[in-house]
Amino acid sequence: MLLMLYFKPFPFFEGLNIMLRKILFPVFACFFVAAILTATILSQENRTPEQQRANRLQKFPVQNQAQQMVDHLLLPQGGLKNPEVIDVMRRVPRHRFVPPLHQSAAYWDQAIAIGNAQTISPPYIVAFMTEQLAPKPSDKVLEIGTGSGYQAAVLSLLVNEVYTIEIVEPLGKQAQKLLKQLGMDNIHVKIGDGYQGWSEASPFDSIIVTCSPESIPQPLIDQLREGGRMIIPIGERFQQSFYLCKKVNGKLSKERLTQTLFVPMTGEAEEQRAVQPDAENPTLVGGHFDEVRENGTPIGWHYVRNVEILTVNDAPDGTKIARFTKKTEQKSSAIQTDNKEKNLPEPQIVSQMRQGFAVDGRKVSKLEINYWIRGQQLVARRGHVMTPTGIIAFFDENRRQIDEITLGSRKGTFSWEKVSRNISVKPETREAVLLIGLPWATGQLDVHKIEIRRVD
Repeated sequence: MLLMLYFKPFPFFEGLNIMLRKILFPVFACFFVAAILTATILSQENRTPEQQRANRLQKFPVQNQAQQMVDHLLLPQGGLKNPEVIDVMRRVPRHRFVPPLHQSAAYWDQAIAIGNAQTISPPYIVAFMTEQLAPKPSDKVLEIGTGSGYQAAVLSLLVNEVYTIEIVEPLGKQAQKLLKQLGMDNIHVKIGDGYQGWSEASPFDSIIVTCSPESIPQPLIDQLREGGRMIIPIGERFQQSFYLCKKVNGKLSKERLTQTLFVPMTGEAEEQRAVQPDAENPTLVGGHFDEVRENGTPIGWHYVRNVEILTVNDAPDGTKIARFTKKTEQKSSAIQTDNKEKNLPEPQIVSQMRQGFAVDGRKVSKLEINYWIRGQQLVARRGHVMTPTGIIAFFDENRRQIDEITLGSRKGTFSWEKVSRNISVKPETREAVLLIGLPWATGQLDVHKIEIRRVD
């Protein structure tokens, strides 16, 4: 038969030759393509987890804006140590996971509303939580709370497989589409209640929970492998702490890390919540700084940065104060945001703390806040004319910021003064976050006895 393919003296054989070429050549081509694809798949399957991770990293070179964010905003805060996590934070394009309206804030260290009453966590918190898992290239990780997909994207460049669950269907589908567009094919997205975990894919080497239940769901404990790690924010709605959990001999050990504030875990976890916030009577926890955690941070406050709780003899009404210290800026460098340059201090050291609280604007029309301040060489940061000692941000039921009030703006050096403000609350308000410290200033600030109450 092969001789006929090239036997041309007779027209009959030449016609047969042409016919066979038309039939056999496509068959041979299909076999050839199939062989190449098979070899490629086998080659990928034979790669070690380390080689697969290296291949994924090549697809995501260091991003200029992300690198500036890490070097100028995250690392100066201290606490981040894992070089692989830090490297990945410099690569993932966070602006792709932020709504268009907030693109200019994509590379600042802050939470951003992403719709459906959810937020994307501050990048420092993403890096901190990721480090607690001690991720390895061979790991299979479960994430509860996909959100925009940013945390899953960070994990995908560190581990072998990421399974992530989102209870809000529009968010889950949007994140799934974006992650697919980015080529992050080791991420599996599921729409469902994260309380139940993902039993079909278990056990998991580690579990990361990016929403806060009041207690740890038992299904997540069951689906964590022996020796595995879990990072999870636990507690009341506005009083939560990170816990690092490890499974040893079938039981979960828990280590309290630091205080935090996450959106609540909805679904079954919320139905089981025993303590609900009193939105009709807003108040603060630990405003007198009388109690501190084992790490020295005051009870009730989260994201505490460069703050000392001190005992003094000259405070106006008690002995405990919070001291915020922020060094004078030495030089500036530029960061690109929305094709514009903005100056950043080098480095930018944060000195502040926050506390969230419930407030229902349908029931509460006005709040009163009182606290004492003392300043030493307070100077406004570059680009700012004010030196507020506090800021209250108000949010609606979808966690969109609807108002922001600055408090106690002062400069220079001065002795104890009382800040007292009555603040109107918009009817659509459902919660608020108080920031105390030096957000836009350098110097030293002492704060004493903070109180908030409704005004009837």
